[in-house]
Amino acid sequence: MALIRTIDTGLYRIPLSVSLSDSTHGEINAFELITCRVRDSDGAEGVGYTYTVGRNGGAIADTLRREIRELIEGREADDTEAIWHRVWWALHYGGRGGPTVLALSALDIALWDLKARRADAPLFRLLGGFDARVPCYAGGIDLDLSVEALLQQTDGNLAKGFRAIKMKVGRPDLASDVKRVQAMREHLGDGFPLMADANMKWTVEEAIRAARALQPLDLTWLEEPIIPDDIAGHARIMAAGGVPIAAGENLRSLWEFRNYIAAGAVSYPEPDVTNCGGVTTFMKIARLAEAFNLPVTSHGAHDITVHLLAACSNRSYLEAHGFGLDRYIEQPLVLDEGMALAPARPGHGITFDWSGLAKVAS
Repeated sequence: MALIRTIDTGLYRIPLSVSLSDSTHGEINAFELITCRVRDSDGAEGVGYTYTVGRNGGAIADTLRREIRELIEGREADDTEAIWHRVWWALHYGGRGGPTVLALSALDIALWDLKARRADAPLFRLLGGFDARVPCYAGGIDLDLSVEALLQQTDGNLAKGFRAIKMKVGRPDLASDVKRVQAMREHLGDGFPLMADANMKWTVEEAIRAARALQPLDLTWLEEPIIPDDIAGHARIMAAGGVPIAAGENLRSLWEFRNYIAAGAVSYPEPDVTNCGGVTTFMKIARLAEAFNLPVTSHGAHDITVHLLAACSNRSYLEAHGFGLDRYIEQPLVLDEGMALAPARPGHGITFDWSGLAKVAS
């Protein structure tokens, strides 16, 4: 039996080489990385992380250091389900979402990494193992790029091996959005998987109008057209818009996904392992989607999520995110003809450059 001995937390501010933009967060120049390193009584280590788009990372790090550590030190490291429930319910009254669930997500990822490392198995095999090759798209954060710059970015992503692309929409005028999506469709050709992400920009009526305008351009999905709190609104857009809807990166629990799916409010459930509750919750969401015959996709943290989708028969696309974490990872995600490859290394296979991260510590 291996007991949890130590939990170390790191907070880093990662500068972006190119500023990114979307319709809600505006210009993004850096993001925050919050790491969680769990060591057991045998000296084995697992690593997890979560992130923000620039703010609130300190609250997440404090939750890991001040609250979660004392809840789980000395517990059996392999008891991921028991630990998850212990932390969730101990922090529920003052938590249930926000920084608390992001902190729990980082912890849970670390514990699953530790469990897979102890088993000397890649995480996707420990989770069941379906197919190590996962369809992957490039998630552009490019709302403010000119059409010319947007197409140049796309060509760069195609050269990297991507065979599916997501772009941002949600400009002040719908005609501009339609023009940009049309330019992308013409550039990529018929049948090429193309997604569009509005980042919660619209009202329900605006979203229905936008979906109808974009419907002839054959989007794989329209993502987050409205605020995540409006489940009935998502269901209306699904019924009236004529375009599949992806949503979930701002949902924080299995039960929130259950409400969306039961209401017929989402075509592609889209959990983010770093903010939905970790590996434990992500896999439950994926199985719930499977029971409703829905494909599951993902948001962010592609180096971890490739393992999770590689364990799901109902996976659709892995998002390869635009944040600049690759330069701090020893072996970044590998693409082959549009497919992301789940590493065969034990655990999730991420090895951080800790000395490099130390230079951007907060």
